[in-house]
This record gives sequence, C-alpha cells and structure tokens, in this order.
Amino acid sequence: MNFLEYLGSHRQQLLTDAYQHASAVFQCMVVATAIGVVVGVVTYRSEWAGNLATTTTSTILTMPSLAMIGLLIPVVGLGVPPTVIALTLYGLLPIVRNAIVGLRGVDPSLVDAATGIGMSRAARLLRVELPLAWPPVLTGIRVSTQMLMGIAAIAAYASGPGLGNEIFRGLASLGSKNALNQVLAGTIGIIILALLFDAAYVLIGRLTIPRGIRA
Repeated sequence: MNFLEYLGSHRQQLLTDAYQHASAVFQCMVVATAIGVVVGVVTYRSEWAGNLATTTTSTILTMPSLAMIGLLIPVVGLGVPPTVIALTLYGLLPIVRNAIVGLRGVDPSLVDAATGIGMSRAARLLRVELPLAWPPVLTGIRVSTQMLMGIAAIAAYASGPGLGNEIFRGLASLGSKNALNQVLAGTIGIIILALLFDAAYVLIGRLTIPRGIRA
C-alpha cells in the first residue's frame, strides 16, 4: 500500500486525529495567552518581577516534554489532563516575554497624554497600552503555537489526543508495511496544521493591527 492509498483508506481516522490535535493546541493557546498576558501586565513595571516571570517560564521550557508529561501522569492520570497542562506551560514563555517587551515599549508620552485627559490606570492599560503592545503579543502567540504543534505529538505517550498517536503507532511497528505511512501521515498532518494556524494569525494581524502600527 503506497502513501496515497493509505491516506484514502484511513482518511476518517486521520481527520479525527487532526481535529483533536488542532483543538488541543488551540484551547491550550487560549489559556496560555490569557495567563501570559496577565503575567505580563502584572510584572512589566518592575524589572525584577519581569525577570522572574521570564526566567520561570524559560525554565519550564527547558524541561524535556516527554519528562514533563511523564511526571504529570502519576498526578493527573493519562489522556487529556497531562496534555493540557504540559502544552499550556510550554506555551507561556514567548507570550509572557513579548507581553512584557510590548508593554514596556509603549511610548510614555502616549501614556502621559491618556493620564492628562483623565483616564484611569485600568482605562490606560485597556485602551492605550495593550492595543499598542498587541503586535509583539501576537508574535509571541504565533511562536508558541508553532512550538506546541510539535510538542503536542508527544502527548500520545500519555494516551493524549492528536496526530502523535499516528506517529507513535508507526514507530512502534517499524518494519511493518504501513509503519512509514503512519509516521509520514502524522508528521505531514502536523506541518499542515501549523501552516494553517500561522496563516490564520497573519489574517488576524491584518484585521486587528492598524496599518500605521504594522509599518
């Protein structure tokens, strides 16, 4: 059975795995973005707090993904929980770092002008600082998503969802007639999903970032 025949005969399973993979990454990115932006907002005004936030999240990122998931299994069990926790933690660093950099990069004169017209601190943050910091935050989200696409494949080790199951099945049956097809199908599927997500972020950037800021 060649690769195209394999895709045709296993289309439904591959589509299901692809949907689960994309869904897991998307949901974890939503959570990681919310946490990362909040951490950035809380820490960007203080040098030591910002350094602590970036150091902590970078330390998490240095932990091998297989080890992270393996350590989570005795605590939360197999399946979705260790996948969600691991992906969310791994997705934090680029978002936290870019949120801090973006917020610190806002022109102080704009903040002063907002203060001068009577805006409260919360209003300045929501209506001036965060919108101006959005481009680097979006870049951080894009970077995190690309990382999580690959890391999510390791979730199959803990019976997690996604295309990693296809890759692991192929690796576990090396030498069989469909082993290479399974690995290729899972790998190519992850690459395609990563490209689709990145294209979506480019579109979001064009819709949400004013042309003057993009320039």
